[in-house]
Amino acid sequence: MRDLHKNPMFYYILAPVVLGLWPLLVYASYLPKSQEALRTELGQYADANDLVQEILDLVPDRLRDSADGVSLGKFTYADAVDRAANLCSIPSGKCDLSSGRITSSGGKKLQQARVKLSDVGIVQAASFLSRILSTWVNLKCDRIKLSKKEGMPDQWDIDLSFTYDY
Repeated sequence: MRDLHKNPMFYYILAPVVLGLWPLLVYASYLPKSQEALRTELGQYADANDLVQEILDLVPDRLRDSADGVSLGKFTYADAVDRAANLCSIPSGKCDLSSGRITSSGGKKLQQARVKLSDVGIVQAASFLSRILSTWVNLKCDRIKLSKKEGMPDQWDIDLSFTYDY
């Protein structure tokens, strides 16, 4: 009995038995679990569609940017910041932009910029950030600094640092 593993006949019998058990294991265990996971995913998809529709019903402005037919063209910080500020009703005097030059790093072209919004409401600032990031997919916000104005209920100075990947 101790030398059973040395006998080749043992492997000639064991291999087909193991290979025969594999489809049974898949049919009895893995297939029902994957079907249940599919049903769960489809339910989550339906719930997500309902939530998206509810959001769009509550805030129809989210479709305005894509429906206005404006061609975005080539990215420049000046155009992107100006467009997002105009859509969020932020006057140009309250928006200060300083952008760096385009640099190459690791085969990528990057450009950094700093945007300062002064005396804006928190909703305006959040809307500005949301619009500019959703419009330009290669743009990311690296840092946000919020400074509340003393004695003002909803007046903030916001300092934003962006990086755009060309």
